[in-house]
Amino acid sequence: MAPTTLSSLGVGRKARILEVGGEAALLQRLLEFGLLPGVVVKLVRVAPLGDPVEIEVLGYSLSLRKSEAAHVQIEPI
Repeated sequence: MAPTTLSSLGVGRKARILEVGGEAALLQRLLEFGLLPGVVVKLVRVAPLGDPVEIEVLGYSLSLRKSEAAHVQIEPI
């Protein structure tokens, strides 16, 4: 499958992180959350109005705004 962003992943789907981008402060925050290249994430749920999204990463749940998730390049698996 073609690379896409975490913000467009479907509920219940898993993906491998390819690249994390964004401005320096956001990039550092995402990396500290464990969103590192090669890590597998799963989209658990999306809030009723579509924002934020809840993902499972490295054994814990993490909520991100869609604008933040858009900086995470993924490959669905």
